[in-house]
Order: sequence, then structure tokens, then C-alpha cells
Amino acid sequence: MLEMQDPKTGVKSQPQKLVITTIPHAITGEDVVTWLANRYTIEAEEAWALGTMLVAFGYIYPLQDHKRLVIKPDTALYRFQTPYFWPAQQWPVEDTDYAIYLAKRNIRKKGVLEMHEQEQYNGLHKWMNHKWDFIVMQAKEQYRAGKERKKPDRAVFDCQERAYWVVHRPPVRHTHTLQGIPSRSPNISVKNPTIKPCIYFDWPRVKSSVSIGALVKYSVTCNKHDPFLAPCLPSNPWVTDDVTYWLLNMANVDIPTKMRVERWTFSFGELLSDPRGRDDFRLFLKKEFSGENLAFWEACEDLKWGTAATMNEKAQQVYKTFLARGAPRWINIDGKTMEVTVKGLKHPHRYVLDAAQTHIFMLMKKVSFTTLILLALLCPSWRPMRGSVVPASVPSSSASRRRRREPGWPPVALWTSHRS
Repeated sequence: MLEMQDPKTGVKSQPQKLVITTIPHAITGEDVVTWLANRYTIEAEEAWALGTMLVAFGYIYPLQDHKRLVIKPDTALYRFQTPYFWPAQQWPVEDTDYAIYLAKRNIRKKGVLEMHEQEQYNGLHKWMNHKWDFIVMQAKEQYRAGKERKKPDRAVFDCQERAYWVVHRPPVRHTHTLQGIPSRSPNISVKNPTIKPCIYFDWPRVKSSVSIGALVKYSVTCNKHDPFLAPCLPSNPWVTDDVTYWLLNMANVDIPTKMRVERWTFSFGELLSDPRGRDDFRLFLKKEFSGENLAFWEACEDLKWGTAATMNEKAQQVYKTFLARGAPRWINIDGKTMEVTVKGLKHPHRYVLDAAQTHIFMLMKKVSFTTLILLALLCPSWRPMRGSVVPASVPSSSASRRRRREPGWPPVALWTSHRS
């Protein structure tokens, strides 16, 4: 690399204007391939392969198509990476450094990142939420220091840093060059770290007796509610052409069936996934003076699965309605969760309310849902159980329909008449 950068005998370099900035010491892929072929007395194809390896490992980086880590033997522009970012330095690649880089890039691009960078940014934001304020502060300091440099120097450093992270944190569906390099050492101790993780995949992490017991319990509980294992009441609409089953199990039917009400008792998630069950649970919470818990959980779901354009507006609305002091529907969560949530709302994203939502979900599950189940067991006159119906079985009419069918022409006869 030092020979290639020699001003007399190395690869020819010259300033090159790129967009609106002049990049110093730019080289072309054609000059790199030619220099390698002459220096090592090899064919052009071998020189091209060697140059591609230098690009893939981060010693040379492209100035135009930065995600395509190959060298093109034409006038495509490249540049030598600074020795500080060489893989030979063996710097530890920390997630915190990558998060600071993405946060700084997010500030510079005003929130418009590439698709893979946005996914990585959201994932790191969710995982490192406890120290995200420190990450944003470091990113702002680095961004402020970078603006004090001259424009060409700032552009060069941005390209160098971006090339470093493209190699060490490649986009999805791109090969990670520095990971998974097979070792040629015959030493068994070197091969064991690669073989052992493959063996661990075959080892169960839970005892088979525990897994089988849970599976049997689930099967016994849901046996009556599986149309493949139990008769479908009142009848299977696909067999009898009777739509009563669909009418009785509509999303917001007035009177739910008894089996549907029983299904709500299986788990709290089953109750919330049913629109009719959620409506009854909402009425129950209003009587218990805790309806704001379910309203907050639904607002968090709307923020998580809503559009990105309305994310900031929804986050501020949730804060004003449920979290601010003197809010009309203030929720009762612990101080630590409240502090983390309020800090996260300064830079809202889809998962900023996860901690508070999980706290409220567990509160409703352990207190409200348990009280609701006890009420259903001890008080048979409870509203949903009192109004539930048990559909009567309707006999199948498939046999009568088969008797009414008239015999038709066989397919072979129809095909023969058509051919003639």
C-alpha cells in the first residue's frame, strides 16, 4: 500500500471534482489494475482480482458507488483509505461507535438515511435506549467539530468513515468480507470454535418433559376450539352452505358464542386480539376506573404500527394525554419507566413507548385480567357470559346434494368430440 501511494512510482493521483466538492488524490480503477499488473508481473485478470480484494477489505474505497466493493478497470474513481481505518489496525468494532456514526449521519442528512442504515438506526435506538442521550451528544459534538474543517477535508473524512462502516457493517444481502474467513491452520483448537456452535444447535435448551407437558396442556385446552379436532358448531359453512357460523363469529357481534367467551380466558393476548372481547374488557376497566390503561396500550400500538409521517404527532399526543403532569388520562407507572419514556420522546421513534407499554400490559394482565376471570367464574350473571349462546348442530346436506346431481359427460368423451 505504501508503494502504491508513492508520489513518484505509485499510482497516479490527481484532484477530482465530485458533485460540488473537489476530492484530492483521487485515482482510477484502470490505473490501479495497470500498476498491480506491472508491479507483480501478472495478467490483467489477476490484477483485477487483487484490486477487488483491496477494495473489499477496505484499503481502497470507491468514491461513487460506495456499496459496490469491487474495482472497475475503467475511469471509475477511487481513493486510498487512511491507515487509521485499515483492517490491519484491528480496532474493535463497537456498536456504540456505529450508533454515534449513524446518529451523526442522521443529523447531517436531516433524518433521510438509506434503507439499511435506517433499519440499523432503529434497532440500535431500541437496544441502546438507556444511553441514547450520550450517543446523540457525541454525534452532535463530532458534527460540530467536522463543520469547522475545510470543505474538501470534511468531504474526504466523511468518505473515509463511510467506507470503513460499509466494510464492517455491510448492508443486508451483502457479503461481510472481514467475517467468516476460513482458517488454514491444521490445529484442532483453532477449528473447535467454528465447530462447537454448530453442535449447540442440536442441543435442547429446555427439557423435553417440560416442552411436551406444555404442548399437551395447550392441545387439551384448545381441543374443542379446533375445527379439525372437534365439530364446528352450528355447522361448517364450507360443507353445508350455511353462513350461520360466520354471522355468530363476526368481529363486533352483539351476542358472542359461549366458546368465544371461553377462548378469552385462555390468555390476556387472546382477549385483546378479539375486538368483541376488547370492547367488554374496556367496559370492565371503566367500571374499575382504570380505562386509561387500555387506551394507552392502544395508542402505543397505533404509534408502533402507524405511518412514519404521523409518528411525531402521535408521540406528542400520547405524551399530552397520558404522561404529562396533569394529563387528562394520566397513567400510573413507576418513576424509572416514566423517566426513560419521557427522555425517549425527545427523539420519537416506533418503539419509544415500549417500556411503558410493557409495564401497563403486565399491570392489566396481573390485576385487571385476573379480576375479570374471577368475576366470570364466581358470577355466572356477568354480562358476556350471561348473553353468550351455544349454537345447535346443523346436519350436513352434502348427501342430499349428491343425490340431486345429474350425471354428466365424462371428460374423455368431451375431449374426443372436441378433437373430431
